[in-house]
Formats: sequence, C-alpha cells, structure tokens
Amino acid sequence: MNITRRGAVAGLTALPLASAVAQQPAFPTKPLTLVVPFPAGGPADIFGRHLAQGMTGALGQPIVVENKSGAAGVTGIDFVAKSGTDAHVMGLMSASSGAIMQSLMPKMPFDPTKDLAPQVLVVRVQEALAINAKLGIDDMKGLIAYARANPGKISCGSAGTGGITHLAIELFKRETGTDLLHVPYRGAAPAMNDLISGTVQAVLLDIPVLLPHIRTGAIKALGITSDNRAPLLPDVPSMRELGFPKVNSDNWYALVSPAGASAEARKKIFEAATGALKSKELIDAYAAVGGIAGGGTSAELVAFLRGEGEKWAAVIKAANIKLE
Repeated sequence: MNITRRGAVAGLTALPLASAVAQQPAFPTKPLTLVVPFPAGGPADIFGRHLAQGMTGALGQPIVVENKSGAAGVTGIDFVAKSGTDAHVMGLMSASSGAIMQSLMPKMPFDPTKDLAPQVLVVRVQEALAINAKLGIDDMKGLIAYARANPGKISCGSAGTGGITHLAIELFKRETGTDLLHVPYRGAAPAMNDLISGTVQAVLLDIPVLLPHIRTGAIKALGITSDNRAPLLPDVPSMRELGFPKVNSDNWYALVSPAGASAEARKKIFEAATGALKSKELIDAYAAVGGIAGGGTSAELVAFLRGEGEKWAAVIKAANIKLE
C-alpha cells in the first residue's frame, strides 16, 4: 500500500468518529434540576425558583426545582457534588454549606471549590441587629455603650447555633468589644416571638424576617451588618458607616455545578444565570423579599468563597463554637 492509499484509508477510518462527535447533541439535552437545599416556601426556595424561571429561556429546557434539605444545606449540595459529570444537575449553595460548615462538621463531605464548579453569586441577603422598641435605647452607639457597661445583660437571639446569624453575633461582639448573651433558637420565627415579648432584648437576623415587625413599631433596627445600607431600610446605618467595617454578615446564595461538568455546559449555565440576574424582572422579585441580585465571574465567586470560609473559620475558632 502506497502512502497516498494509506492516507485515504486512514481518513475513511476517521470519518465515523468525526461524524459521531459532530452529531453529539448540544447541552442541555433534557430538563435540568436545580437543587435547593432548604424546604419549599423559604427564602432560598423563592430565590431558586425565580432563578430557574429566568434561566429556562436561554437554555431551552425546563428547570425543575428540587428541595433536598438537611444538615444546614449540606445534604442537598453534597448531592450536586456527587453528580459526576452531569451538568443537568445544579445547586443553590448557601453561606452555611459554602463557607461555614466546613469549620464545624467533623467530616465535611465536599470541598466547595474543589468538588463543585462555582458558577456565579446569585443573591445577597443583608442582616440587621434589632432591639425591642421598649428597651429605651435609641441607636447603635447607645446599645454598644450599654453593653460595654453591663456585660451579659443584653441577650441577643439567633436562628440557631453555628448558623450565620450566630456567627454574626460573635463577630459583632468581637469587633465592638461588647459581651452580649447569645440565645440560640430553632429558626428565626421563635427568636422574633421572644424579641417582641421582651424575653430577649435583641436579635441579629435576615432583614426580610425583621421587616414586618419594624414597620409595626414593635422592634427597632439599629444597624445593618453590611457594607451598605439596605434598600428596604434606607434610614438604618450600616456597620461600616458606624465605624465597624469588619462586621459584615451578608447571607448569600451561589449557583454551583458538579466539578466534572464539561466546560461547554458550564459556560452555557453561567451565561444563562448571569443573563437572568441582569433582568429587571428578577432584580425586582429579589428586592421585594430583601434580596440583592448578584453577578460577577466564576473566578470572583471562587475567591469570595475562600474569603468567606477564612472569615467564618476565624470567628468559629475564637468563639470556640461547637455544633450541638
């Protein structure tokens, strides 16, 4: 066989393979799943469903939201991490599973930046420190002064031990030099009930939980634990404004894919998500429930996750926080 004939035969042999590659269907090939690692009806579920709806048009396939709650959001995101190369599975990772639980769980089942492909920051939810309106304190300066003069006399409720609201209280205490008595609850609702009744004097919780009671005058927000004021509470100063820039406890959710997802699939998911996050419809829907639509690059999200992990690890270590 001469060289020319050999080349022709080799070319013919390669044709079926080239044809198969060319005929591979483009991603996505079926409906996608967005895992929300918290129960239906809560804030994470609301954010996830709006995102799924906003991404559907760009991907050309429906996105089914599946609630897989447990272990402070770890259970659902672990399912995504173990989905291999299936880019049809995505997850809405929270601050708890993405930055906090790795310093609290003895055996964290996944590494947020190695076993997952971080896509984009979806939403930030600001938090605020609020007090019972009958406490007789007018502003944050007054609360800090009273707490410094009366160590342990101000009790401050959180949504649970080891959660972001608990860590936010510990961060606040460290940066302001105060000694608040932390009172953990099983969720934000019972903490709010006890604040209104006067059982605890203060809480540090997500703004959407506080807002209805601020509007009735039952409680008073003294400071937003964030870099900026909250759009829904424009008259309440941020902790940065008050001179405590490190007291930043924004809650957040980010979109992640399995680490094994192809570059092509990840690119399409990222573009669909960022497109949705820029839409007025989604921005307004998030704002209505106290969320600030996110954005940015995947690389920026990876850096953000690492920074958040380091920040909360230091708070956990300093306060010697253990899971109950």
